[in-house]
Amino acid sequence: MRVEIRGTSIVLPPTPPFNEPHALPLSHLDSHPNLRVAFRYVRAFSSRREHIPPPESGHIDPLVAISNGLSAALIHYYPFAATLRPCPNDPRRLELFSSPSGQGVPLIHAAANCTLESVEYLDGLEESTGFVEQLAADPTLDQMMINPCILQVTIFKCGGFTLGATINHAMCDGAGATQFFWAISELSRGAGKVSVEPVWDRAALLGPRDPPRVVAPIEEEVRGQAMVTGEGGAAKVVVREWVHVGDDLVEMLKAGLVEKCGVRFTTFEALGAFIWRAKVRASGIPVDDRVTFSYSINITKIVKPPLPVGYWGNCCVPVYVDLIASELVNGPIWQTANRIRDSKTRVTDEYVRSYIDLHELTSLKDGGAAGATKGRSGHVSGFTDWRHLGHSKLDFGWGGPVSVVPLTRNILGSEEPCFFLPYSAPSGGKGRRGGFKVLVNLPEGSVTRFREEMEKLFKRGCGL
Repeated sequence: MRVEIRGTSIVLPPTPPFNEPHALPLSHLDSHPNLRVAFRYVRAFSSRREHIPPPESGHIDPLVAISNGLSAALIHYYPFAATLRPCPNDPRRLELFSSPSGQGVPLIHAAANCTLESVEYLDGLEESTGFVEQLAADPTLDQMMINPCILQVTIFKCGGFTLGATINHAMCDGAGATQFFWAISELSRGAGKVSVEPVWDRAALLGPRDPPRVVAPIEEEVRGQAMVTGEGGAAKVVVREWVHVGDDLVEMLKAGLVEKCGVRFTTFEALGAFIWRAKVRASGIPVDDRVTFSYSINITKIVKPPLPVGYWGNCCVPVYVDLIASELVNGPIWQTANRIRDSKTRVTDEYVRSYIDLHELTSLKDGGAAGATKGRSGHVSGFTDWRHLGHSKLDFGWGGPVSVVPLTRNILGSEEPCFFLPYSAPSGGKGRRGGFKVLVNLPEGSVTRFREEMEKLFKRGCGL
């Protein structure tokens, strides 16, 4: 299994979307040091088109269709072709420099010497092959400042293809990126316009108040954020483990928790608590150590007024749940799920505004954001839910993807994130219907024990 890079084209908008060079300010959420990372993921599309109409645009080559759609989308999303740089008046913040000519998005052309079926449609492919890592660019952070968005189309021998994306997190989060790809997909199928017009206005919508002020009890929350630096201690080998979760299993888990405590938890709360405990038990973390469950919460409808439809900047704030390891590994799942549930109630409009203002005040006071990025514990498990972002419906003319695989490992202060993912189109004939899958990153030495812990759930909820 090998991927051959055959070239890179710089995709430009068909006409310059503006006349003069200019800078675009980012929001304080976009500029947070914890978002100075790239997030990478791959979508796989099958060549099976028996029941799928040809692309409306008439293109039969996915590289041509995506390239044309991307070019048209850059009229609306031209910041993806811009260059990130420190703000001249505050080098701790970032801004985008946009030029009316010459700026574009690199699109890598690649070919794989195998079929999608032979690599299991990327769903559960053995980690040791390293194959999936070749399907998306892996630039340095300095390169991601110059090109905040890099795409790669890889054609397989079967005619199927993958679209790999590498995006500087300062540009947007998963929801914003999906909005961008939705526009590309619409235009690649021949649509004359995008269904959702993008909204920028980031500094005004999510900037600090004047004067900045911290009203919500948030300082410990923000100061507890962990920033992954890769420093200190020997590097550990982190691998991916797939967990397939049926609807009946989810309902059994939630019903069991209702029976234990009388509370109905969401799937994210219940299953997240179970997986977190399984990970910590498997890792052998000392029972007196603190462990952290980190996740992000969308603030689009929390802030007042709500963010407008089409806003595509980072619109999430991180939330943290801390426990002593012994509390987690020895306590019932419902207590942990309840802690996760309660943590959501802290996030209000005032919480968000205080979060933004604290970063402004911290920056003004100590000349940087170091005070706001001290790690609260060395054992952070990040959880993110991609089931409702629209991944499974993204269609460039060949139907929805058969799989979506996140490659990012450094998010939410964690080197071992977990992703809740939807089943997309029928996975290469595997025929999975209903439910979803979870991609768990964990140390290589923990895999066997982690599987044993998860088996307790599959055995009708043993260990709740």
